[in-house]
Amino acid sequence: MNITGRLTRDAEVRTTSQDKQVVHFSVAINDSYRNKQGERIEQATYFDCSYWITPNVVKLLTKGTLVELSGRVSTRAWIGNDGEPRAGLNFHTSQIKLHGGS
Repeated sequence: MNITGRLTRDAEVRTTSQDKQVVHFSVAINDSYRNKQGERIEQATYFDCSYWITPNVVKLLTKGTLVELSGRVSTRAWIGNDGEPRAGLNFHTSQIKLHGGS
């Protein structure tokens, strides 16, 4: 699957308990449509992304950068600190194509 969007914050490298490094970043995908009344509705879908291949890419993944990602999607669910159920989308990135900055 491919998605294209902008980074919502600078990427960061995290190290797992097995000493493996993973790059974490968040991407927003903007979309719009017209409702029955003809009004333009804009919405954003957010993906929490991970990239395991090389941590060196982190310096290129800065807030506002337009990226095209290849990979697979998964979902996650949890209970928030307020006790309410939450859900999110993960994107397990296998390839990153940079399209420039903000």
